[in-house]
Amino acid sequence: MSGVLVGVDSSTQSCKVLVLDADTGVIVASGSAPHPDGTAVDPMAWIDALGAAWSAAGVAERTDVLGVGVCAQQHGMVAVDRDGHPVHDALLWNDLRSAGQARDMVAQMGIAGWMEAVNVLPVAAITLTKLAWLREHRPEAAARVHRVMLPHDWLVLHLTGAFVTDRSDASGTGYFSAEANRYRPDLLERYFGAVPQLPRVLRPDEAAGTLLPRWGGRGRPIPVSAGAGDNAGAALGLELEPGDVVISVGTSGTIFTRAARPVCDPSGITAGFAAATGDHLPLLCTLNAARVMTATAALLSVDLARFDALALAGKDDAGGLTMLPYFDGERTPDLPDATGQLHGLTRDAFTPENLARGAVLAVANALADCVGMLRAIDAPVGRLLLIGGGAKSAALRAVLPDTLAASLILPATCEYVALGAGRQAAWAATGRLPCWGRRIEAVLEPNLDPGAAAYRDRYARLRDALVSDSLRPASRSSPGRRAGERSPARADRER
Repeated sequence: MSGVLVGVDSSTQSCKVLVLDADTGVIVASGSAPHPDGTAVDPMAWIDALGAAWSAAGVAERTDVLGVGVCAQQHGMVAVDRDGHPVHDALLWNDLRSAGQARDMVAQMGIAGWMEAVNVLPVAAITLTKLAWLREHRPEAAARVHRVMLPHDWLVLHLTGAFVTDRSDASGTGYFSAEANRYRPDLLERYFGAVPQLPRVLRPDEAAGTLLPRWGGRGRPIPVSAGAGDNAGAALGLELEPGDVVISVGTSGTIFTRAARPVCDPSGITAGFAAATGDHLPLLCTLNAARVMTATAALLSVDLARFDALALAGKDDAGGLTMLPYFDGERTPDLPDATGQLHGLTRDAFTPENLARGAVLAVANALADCVGMLRAIDAPVGRLLLIGGGAKSAALRAVLPDTLAASLILPATCEYVALGAGRQAAWAATGRLPCWGRRIEAVLEPNLDPGAAAYRDRYARLRDALVSDSLRPASRSSPGRRAGERSPARADRER
């Protein structure tokens, strides 16, 4: 397969374009361009950034492009009128203005009702809640909506003219069932008051169309693949096998596994997303990951390199200190109103080294809770892969295998979302999903450290006590809030 493939990652912060050797997946050229700040963005800004990154990578001048793939941030609401113009700025996944609508949806249908309908619980991130907000607060704009799509659908539309999507991104809307592989127009009718045109859902190996002349091609038809959401794109880029679990450590933590069948979490904490490979991608989030280490480093007035060194010098079990790292509430477990806690303070234990190690161990335990939740709902848990900016922490690398009591695979640093888009482009162009091989930086083995086990035991007891306390009637409901309704504090913090 001589030639190159183009993979696009349109994230919250920027657009990245990779030009990949079709035989090896090696990057031969790249370009990037920033996106505007904010949680509400003119969708045309993404087209401008794509154009800038496209030009920087030199795509339009090439004569050897075999295919193009696009992945993007999930959930964002792109609503356009009959002329194709946005009726409102796109509301991104991290825009929280629809928190009230999300609470109302859960109160009206219940957790069980939502999990049965679409296997995803409405939070402010989910597209349907944003449409409900538009209906309530911008009724004139809502009345003009003709089509609704997601960020990657919008980019594919401008690249090809085709109004299409894929299962992975559709599964994060709140009005698509990945299990039944169909939209739920009844939910749109109920919460938006209308059923706008929705993009056709393509097979994972299906082409959306061919590249329009303005983007290049030199007269040749260049297929553009179905595209995907960013997490599904990363799974493609990592070449996940069924049962592989990705632990992605950023400001928050995202944990997902590839599953052959739908996995339903009765609590609603695990989102039942679809994968870009035709199967499923159950996903959990912990709100408190690298931000805990960053905040503790700031408290100690050290940079992250020095923080790492302090944590590695601390006692194996942090000298008896135990931190519950729920600085911004927590999603796994479901503790929206929780705050961080520090236990076991003594003069001997309270040192910078132990505090740093305790913070790192707390992050490791929060991630371990998510992996444990996957096991508890019978999701497949096999090999564990550690990625993300927080995975660069030597201290986290040191303690996480013992906390999980498992080996961790550390893939080489790469733009895995764009790489996954490139793999999907090859699939659409040739009918075959290439295996380029995952480059491994290291395999992290547990050291049978009794300190990590002791910390895990203390952490679990404190966490369980906090969960138990939250279930008491006085803790669960505040005046004016219905039982089972999500708190405003949670809504303001959820992704």
